[in-house]
Amino acid sequence: MRSASQAGRSSLADLPLLAVAVVWGSSFLVVKHLATPDTVVAMLVVRFGVVLPLFGAFAWRGLRALRAAQWRAGALLGGILGGIFLLETYGAVHTSATNAGLIISLTMIFTPLAESLVSRTAIPRAFLGAAALSLLGVGLLTEGAGLRAPSPGDLLVLGAAVLRTVNVLAISRGRALRGVDSAALTWVQLAFATAVFTIVSPFAGPAPWRVAAHWSAGQWGLLLYLALLCTLFAFFVQMWAVRATSPSRVSLLLGTEPLWAAVCGIALGGDRLNAVALLGGLFVLLGTEAGRRAVLPSAEPLPESVPA
Repeated sequence: MRSASQAGRSSLADLPLLAVAVVWGSSFLVVKHLATPDTVVAMLVVRFGVVLPLFGAFAWRGLRALRAAQWRAGALLGGILGGIFLLETYGAVHTSATNAGLIISLTMIFTPLAESLVSRTAIPRAFLGAAALSLLGVGLLTEGAGLRAPSPGDLLVLGAAVLRTVNVLAISRGRALRGVDSAALTWVQLAFATAVFTIVSPFAGPAPWRVAAHWSAGQWGLLLYLALLCTLFAFFVQMWAVRATSPSRVSLLLGTEPLWAAVCGIALGGDRLNAVALLGGLFVLLGTEAGRRAVLPSAEPLPESVPA
């Protein structure tokens, strides 16, 4: 039985992870305040242009040790990651922060389902029930004041959740990535994702430097929040937490991200949900939590995710 001091230390160790879940949840609202449909790509170029040099200084030793095959695998994953950020950010601009945070959490349902299909293994019935509850919740959440199709923003975020699943499976099944330094791999992914944004930017609105030049001090503060807290801080906390606490605790605490997205969207963003939509949001939260508990082994390590 754990002593009171051990329990206290464990609770303190959980606080940085909870902070990561909070900043990730708030990122959808931050994006809505910073980007417009015309400046999404420009914002992404500037955001990761700030991150890469700082992150590169930390990851330099690991980068020098990467083999050619690992660079190629990282480049492929970076292309996928670029697609995730484009879908997720455009989606966040076109839907509510609450909807975006809850819909993206379906990755935790899609990933075990996809893994089961790829590996041809049975999945627990309890998980299938949880998945059905989550999907019902998304339907209720996006129906608004009356029955209607999900908005384009909802569908874009749903596409990002599917692509996140592809990314997780590619990382977990990539032979070239076994034993690779996690910081170096993350830097390569972010670098090639940034290359995708840079290539797309001439066709997707004003040039990044023009957008950045017109930002106010407050907008630059939001940009630094996304770059330093939602990316750098989140990555370093994940690296520390995987070694300092159990993978299950990491997953469960980071899994509260959609809850914080809803809190920020309703309390700070002015999102208004009717009773049916609130019930849908509750179903999403309950379904993803039940699904994670149904398939999450307590002793196996979790793949580190690229910070949102």
